[in-house]
Amino acid sequence: MTTIKEAARATAGKLSLAEILALVTGGATGSLRFTAYDGSCAGPEDAVLGMDLLTPRGTTYLATAPGELGLARAYVSGDLEARGVPAGDPYELLKLLADKVKFSRPSARLLAGIIRSVGIEHLVPAPPPPLEALPRWRRIAEGLRHSKARDAEAIHHHYDVSNKFYEWVLGPSMTYTCAIYPRPEAALEEAQDNKYRLIFEKLRLQPGDRLLDVGCGWGGMVRYAARRGVRAIGATLSAEQACWAQQAIEAEGLTELAEVRHCDYRDVRETGFDAVSSIGLTEHIGVKNYPAYFGFLKSKLRTGGLLLNHCITRNNNTAHFRASSFTDRYVFPDGELTGSGRITSDIQDAGFEVLHTENFRTHYAMTLRDWCRNLDAHWDEAVNEVGVARAKVWGLYMAASRVAFEHNNIQLHHVLAANLDARGADGLPLRPWWQP
Repeated sequence: MTTIKEAARATAGKLSLAEILALVTGGATGSLRFTAYDGSCAGPEDAVLGMDLLTPRGTTYLATAPGELGLARAYVSGDLEARGVPAGDPYELLKLLADKVKFSRPSARLLAGIIRSVGIEHLVPAPPPPLEALPRWRRIAEGLRHSKARDAEAIHHHYDVSNKFYEWVLGPSMTYTCAIYPRPEAALEEAQDNKYRLIFEKLRLQPGDRLLDVGCGWGGMVRYAARRGVRAIGATLSAEQACWAQQAIEAEGLTELAEVRHCDYRDVRETGFDAVSSIGLTEHIGVKNYPAYFGFLKSKLRTGGLLLNHCITRNNNTAHFRASSFTDRYVFPDGELTGSGRITSDIQDAGFEVLHTENFRTHYAMTLRDWCRNLDAHWDEAVNEVGVARAKVWGLYMAASRVAFEHNNIQLHHVLAANLDARGADGLPLRPWWQP
């Protein structure tokens, strides 16, 4: 068995490709098996989990973008395979890596050893997989971040994939946000319905009220509210989401109460809503734009109206805002996260009174578990629908996100706030009025 210490000492000479793969992934050779197309191997022979480097192009990806991005490129393109886990749910491998390894760019000394070992022919960058978004500097050159045009392109990259694909992954609810499980053994659909129930109750919605749901996705919240007599408008930048949502509204006979528009939330002209829900949109806004965002939402509410902001958050308020290189290039271009404290402060600074905050971190880990199970169960159909590369991106992204939530690297917060009148009156009950 080749250990990471032995491989590190070998940087003075020539490393095998399997040793390089072990080093790039952090060297968990005590638990993982690494093999490469040159016939080399590292790690215990009886290890169930591991990675197999299949092609010279994969070596080029690892050498020219060492760390997370190079590994993602090689994996998505089929040049690197995960051993012992299904592509639709590589959670067990990622969990083991996260428990033992912290991905980081190799040191200069180690990188020099890798370069000597792979040879100059592997240092000419290979074109990245077609699914990869442009790097941030290129996106900046082609449009201001979080302009309407650039936000529309970012949403198109992530959401306009295939409604059929999302049906297989998300299930019948077509809800791509954290579910809230009433019991550990609850099914995904019950948990998603429970999430909408909780938001509906927190917003104190009653028949005849008006709701604005920004970033409404496939219209789950809009339809839930309309079934209970609330007049609801949803806005989404995804054309496919809007089309699916309007068809669902018509199929349920809710057209008198519900509408989903294909538009930027900033283009909604109506005001005086009794409540505004933002469920999974804040992640796309950009942290520096929070003051304007929450100010806009406040302008849509009547005096006394309520806001519910549902958002993925960092575990502190000082961490770097931007997503990892893999997430930024393959999943959420321009996505940014911060801590719940920053969000709460910006909501307060916009003139709201914050009434309640709640963390659903473990619920999102469970949601991602169930989405990965769905993808794995429909793997062949998903590959036929969107291609193996995109399906692998989703399996990798969701499983890695599950690990991140479990390890408390990221969280999911509800922030409930009120648009008070000038004298601070809110007319609300003295204690929380919703069922947990």
